[in-house]
Amino acid sequence: MKNNTIDIYIDFKSPYAFLAIEPSINFAKENKLNINWLPYVLEIPDFLGSAKVDINGKVLENNRNDHQWRRVKYSYMDCRRYANTRNITVKGPQKIWNTKLISIALLWTKINNYQHTESFINYVFKNFWKRELDIENIDIIIEVLKKIGINYNSFKDWANDNGEKELNLIINKAHKEGVFGVPSYIIKDELFWGREQLPMIKARLTGDYSKLI
Repeated sequence: MKNNTIDIYIDFKSPYAFLAIEPSINFAKENKLNINWLPYVLEIPDFLGSAKVDINGKVLENNRNDHQWRRVKYSYMDCRRYANTRNITVKGPQKIWNTKLISIALLWTKINNYQHTESFINYVFKNFWKRELDIENIDIIIEVLKKIGINYNSFKDWANDNGEKELNLIINKAHKEGVFGVPSYIIKDELFWGREQLPMIKARLTGDYSKLI
């Protein structure tokens, strides 16, 4: 990894990753860093259980204990607090989405039309969290690629073969680096979890810790 590159792991089903995109881009520009966006697929049921709700929030299926529900409810309350300060829409998802396919689409974009990577990331996050984008439907994802101007020829074939292999390699590498959640930042072989770590990353880069609490 080059010294001026920061790896950022994201998962489109994470509202915390969504809220970190703009601050991360601004941080990278201010510190003359190149961002290497990397997909990471959270296995949420492993630590927060699972549930399905209807459009009004009524629970249809539930596999969570009381502690997990408190964590989930707090997480979305916390995210909405920050989202409201930036006029960002964050609607709680009605189920736990499988983000493997959309993660593979991110890798495809990086390989074929790298210059559109951030446009792809922003479009997917904004529309998914408005509940306006089915990120499990390959035909809809292809329409997103077309809309942004990303080459979509052979995407279906690549997604089911090399794309899935590439995603698995990246996730395995992330685990070796200690990644367990998103957004995660890796710079100079050091792992930082959460956008609130950006000031610490800045301090690490400059050696100036005077602004940290």
